[in-house]
Amino acid sequence: MAEIVVGFDGSADARVALEWAVAEAERWKAPVTAVTVVPRMVTVGAGAPMLGPVDREALQAMGDVTRAAADKAAAGHEVSIRIRAITGVPAEELLNASAGADLLVVGSRGHGGFARLLLGSVSGQCVHHADCPVVVVPSRPRG
Repeated sequence: MAEIVVGFDGSADARVALEWAVAEAERWKAPVTAVTVVPRMVTVGAGAPMLGPVDREALQAMGDVTRAAADKAAAGHEVSIRIRAITGVPAEELLNASAGADLLVVGSRGHGGFARLLLGSVSGQCVHHADCPVVVVPSRPRG
């Protein structure tokens, strides 16, 4: 059975990507897994960066936000949506979640010039490193 994985960070672009993934999943008769990733805090201790504790409240809150957005996107569609709220590095976790999937869907939100050169973007990393096809859904209609 086909599976579509969609990244969701609560942004307007992520909502557009989720809606697109749900509509596509209905055409494919495939389930959707909406993945939200809460980055772990990085602290500096003794001169070396260390991962801080998992913020369970933030993780629960993002899971709830993702579920609400998924329910809204699925209204009027016959699609099964599973929610995965996890901690980690967003691009890395989306790549892990999409291993074995038929499609990975992400929004197109990106950083401006210099920050993008330094950081890259989650969508760009997914496009270059995913083992399945990736759809980057634009946030605005072209025209």
